[in-house]
Formats: sequence, C-alpha cells, structure tokens
Amino acid sequence: MVEKHALARYEFKRKLEELRSHSGRATELISLYIPPQRQIHEVVSYLRNEYSQSSNIKSKSTRKNVMAAIESISNRLKAFKKPPENGMVFFVGHTAIAGDQTQMVSHIIEPPEKITTFLYRCDSSFYLAPLEDMLTEKDVYGLIVIDRSEATLGFLKGKRITPIKNIQSLVPSKHGRGGQSQRRFERLIEIAAHEFFKKVGDLANDTFLGEKELKGLLIGGPGSTKTFFIERDYLHHELRKKIVDTFDTGYTDEYGLKELMEKASESLSGIELMKEKKLLQRFLDEIRKPDGGLAVYGEEEVLNALALGAMDTLLISEAIRKRRIKISCEKCGYSEDKTVMDKNVSLDSCPNCQSNLSVVENQDIINDLIKTAEGYGTTVELISADSEEGEMFLRAFGGIGGITRYRVEMA
Repeated sequence: MVEKHALARYEFKRKLEELRSHSGRATELISLYIPPQRQIHEVVSYLRNEYSQSSNIKSKSTRKNVMAAIESISNRLKAFKKPPENGMVFFVGHTAIAGDQTQMVSHIIEPPEKITTFLYRCDSSFYLAPLEDMLTEKDVYGLIVIDRSEATLGFLKGKRITPIKNIQSLVPSKHGRGGQSQRRFERLIEIAAHEFFKKVGDLANDTFLGEKELKGLLIGGPGSTKTFFIERDYLHHELRKKIVDTFDTGYTDEYGLKELMEKASESLSGIELMKEKKLLQRFLDEIRKPDGGLAVYGEEEVLNALALGAMDTLLISEAIRKRRIKISCEKCGYSEDKTVMDKNVSLDSCPNCQSNLSVVENQDIINDLIKTAEGYGTTVELISADSEEGEMFLRAFGGIGGITRYRVEMA
C-alpha cells in the first residue's frame, strides 16, 4: 500500500506538469480560481461580463476561442451548487497543435489547500503559481556548522539541503610563547573569535528570522565551540528557542551540512528526508551483499518479484516519466504489453499480419506499479529526486527497485 498523501501529492504534481505543457497561440487560455466562499451565481455573472468584453478582441480567431472557453466554463458551473471545500480552479482554452490548428482543453482542479482569492486570467499559458506554491514543502529547518576556523549556514527544505553561506574566520591559532606576550596574544585571539561569532550570529539572525516556515534549528561542529556559540547569545532569542539539538561533526563546510543531517537523523526521524535515506541505505546494503541480498531493481526484475508475491517494499522514483501500454491488433488478435517514454507512443505494424496496431490501455507506469503492488499487500514508497540519494536512485537504478521478503531468482 502507498500513503494516500504521497500518492495524492504525486498525482497533483503530474497534473501541474500537464497544465504547464499547454500553450496558446495568443491570450486564449483562461485560468479561473474560485475560493470556497464565492457564490456560484457571482462567478457566472462575472463570466457573463467577461464574455461581453471579449467581443471587442480584434483577432477573429482569438475572439472566437476566448468566447468559447468562457461559455464552456459557464456551462460546467451549472453542475455546482457551491464550490468544493477548498475551492476549485478551471483551466480552459485552445492550445496550439500542428500548423495553425488548435484544440480545446478543459481541466477542473480541486486543490489540496484552500484557495484564498478569486482570480480570472486570460493568457498564452495557464496561471499556475498559486497551485505550485501548494507543493512547497512546509517543514523548513535552519542548519549551522561552526568551529573557530569557519562556519557554514544552510536550509533543509523538505528533502533538499541548500547551502547559504560559508564564512572563513581570521582567528589565529594559539602559539607556545610564554609571559605577557602569550597573554596579550590570547586576548587578541578571543577578540577575533568574538567578532567571528558575532558575524556568524548576525548572518544567522538575518537568514533564519525572516523564514516564516522555520520549524527548527540544527547546530553542529567539532568540540565545544557550538555550545559556546549558543550560550554566549550570538543568536537571537527567538532562534535559540527553535534549536532542536546540537551534534558533533568533523567538518564545517558544505559537507558538514550533510554530516549534520546524518547525525540529526534520530531527532528528525519523522521527516521524509530521513525516511528516504534509511530506505535507500537499506536497499544499497542489500545490493552490496555477496549474494545480492534481498534487493531487486529494474522494471523486469521488480515485476517478476511482484508476480511471485515476494516484494516487501517497492521503491519508485517520482521522477520517472514512462507509461505502460497494451497494444492489440483487431484483425488477428495479437496483443502486447510494453513500456514507453511519456507522450512518445509510436506503433509498429502487427508482427503477425502487418495490420495497424492500436493502444487499448495507457497508464502512467507509477500508477500501474502501485496498482500491481496493492494486489500483493506490498508497501510502496515514492522516492523524490530532490535529495542526493533520490537522484542517485533514479540515475543508477532507473528509479524502480525494491526489497523482497526472500531471495528471488529471475524467471
């Protein structure tokens, strides 16, 4: 089984990709955002006015297409007594196809979050910004790794680590002289260290206090420097309240941010990044075993394991863009299942009778694999390509793999 939230998010993302691919020859694509509190009759009245205004469009074809799109939306609205709980969005218009030809497209979206503003826009592309904002990961963490020689700040947004700034210090190392010279030199070192910590603190305050979605702050570094940095009030008191924990790291550069995330895995075990890291690490550990372990990867091996009921956890990259199709020949009854690249279905002639083949089934490969897995009680995990590990899983293993309940040999 796959988490409903993860599947809904994937399907919403794919829908936005489809909408993004549409383009009109002119301002012929209408985006209409209707918040839940808006009365349907008010929207119909607004569209009636827009229909009247569009009669002034100079281009005959554009005028005709815009008026047809408005009329289509008005007719669809008759099916609604009121907007859904989160509101709804209409994307309707004529998109350019081969030559001077256009075709009407019509989509109604019920978004995962509430629409807050009524909006009507007519343009050469659909207006998707409000919906794209809903895909933004809500869990945001600030990252700081620091010692006396340098500090690096970054963000963890969802599953992606984004370095912000690396700061090199000018704090000199201690020397072995004695007497007054050593004491004076040590005072200079402490002054330089104070200025460095203050600079890092000011940057952290400027960077993280302005982040409204900041859920917590993670601080790492070797030795006791990180604790000294926190206790001496270099950070704003609001940021100190958000400190999740401190962690020992050997590095304080960009690699230190990754190391910090590894060390913080227990504290952040609830967030998706850590879940994905653990799943993919287990998958790689199985592959490294001399006998191949319990890992399988590649479409053919995975389908074989699913058919045997042997798959425990199926891992699928959200970034796969392929489709599973069934083709058949009406004349002789020949049929075949095959995988093709998304929107790239080219058919050969029937190998038996040379007649034309036709597509009788066409489904996104991810939905097809999920449907197959659910029939065997297999857990399905959708892996994003935002993290380093997720990108590697897509590139090296084709984005399809899994961990079986027992060793499986290829049929």
